[in-house]
Amino acid sequence: MKKFSTAINGYNKAEVKQFVANVVQEYESMLNKLKAKDEEIQKLKESLVRYQDLEKTLNKTILIAEDTSNQIKKMAREEGNNIIDEAKRNASRIVNDALLKHEEIQKNADELQRRVQVFKRKFKQAIEAEIEVIDEITDKY
Repeated sequence: MKKFSTAINGYNKAEVKQFVANVVQEYESMLNKLKAKDEEIQKLKESLVRYQDLEKTLNKTILIAEDTSNQIKKMAREEGNNIIDEAKRNASRIVNDALLKHEEIQKNADELQRRVQVFKRKFKQAIEAEIEVIDEITDKY
């Protein structure tokens, strides 16, 4: 606490005026600092609000991206399963077609083999008949 020297009619006016001037100057300095701090606080609050809004937007974007990712995965799984199912159906159809062709070819092969046997038998009979004719001709002469 400041002590003033005394003069004729009380305290020394020059000291008191100087003290008051110092107090006013200090008060104004503190007031200016306080205003600057208030402005800084206001700017920080505005920045905070902007960053909070940005955070909310980013969180929403992340949720949307996760949802989209999950939907894409689900669709990919479904499409993969559909492709596999279709491939199985096609494979079954191809196998069935191959079995039918095999049966048809086997039938044709059996038929050809039977025809060859019939042809051989008839050819053999024809040759034997010709041999008999030749034998008859040679026996006569």
